[in-house]
Amino acid sequence: MNIVLLRPEDWIDEQRVLLNDERARHIRNVLKSSVGETLRLGLIGGACGQGLIESLDSSGVVLRTVLSEPPPKRHPFDLVLALPRPKMLRRILRQCAEFGISHLHLINSARVEKSYWQSPLLQASNVEAALLAGMERSRDTIAPQVHLHQRFRPFIEDELPGLCAGRLCLITEMGAEEPLAQHAGQPALVMIGPEGGFVPFEIELAQANGARPVHLGERTLSVDTALSATLAQGSAVFALSAGQGLGGIPL
Repeated sequence: MNIVLLRPEDWIDEQRVLLNDERARHIRNVLKSSVGETLRLGLIGGACGQGLIESLDSSGVVLRTVLSEPPPKRHPFDLVLALPRPKMLRRILRQCAEFGISHLHLINSARVEKSYWQSPLLQASNVEAALLAGMERSRDTIAPQVHLHQRFRPFIEDELPGLCAGRLCLITEMGAEEPLAQHAGQPALVMIGPEGGFVPFEIELAQANGARPVHLGERTLSVDTALSATLAQGSAVFALSAGQGLGGIPL
């Protein structure tokens, strides 16, 4: 946990919060913090800052907060992702939160098993838990918005054109002429298929509604690796344009 995320109900007055759940146990038992130390804090959906530990015991942790910093910048890409198999889903949600994307659209596809849509990991509470884990790791306070679309064609024909308005719309495909890296750092909506990729009909329909095929390289990648490669390419150029090296190390 690289940031302690706060909720509105944690406040006991204008400046202080009381934590008496898993966050308090983490502060006591994992961080082994003590009274007088400061911790990195952030309000979910709001600002970041510091908290001074005023009291700490088995009943909870009281921190005096100063939240005056904006959350990290958002990733330039939004994602459309064919719903992955459940064992990958939690990790993928966490990765999206770590990279700071704003919107993740999970869609159906010919190669998506119908049973995937019944996974308990798609329940709102489980999605939130996975996103919070990624936010805690990356010191972010803004969760990606996750949208579920169980019908492929209506999504492509009715929603994709509006989502792509004013920015690039890209679909990953082996054998495409253009590399994704050519567009890295630009605001874009990027589509990533399931294991085995989108079928030809799906690629053709996406292209007819504004998507441009791009490739991630010559190797066939698993969905989670393709996701990491896509987001890393986008954030690498984005970081360099802000004067940072990879991993946020100043140049």
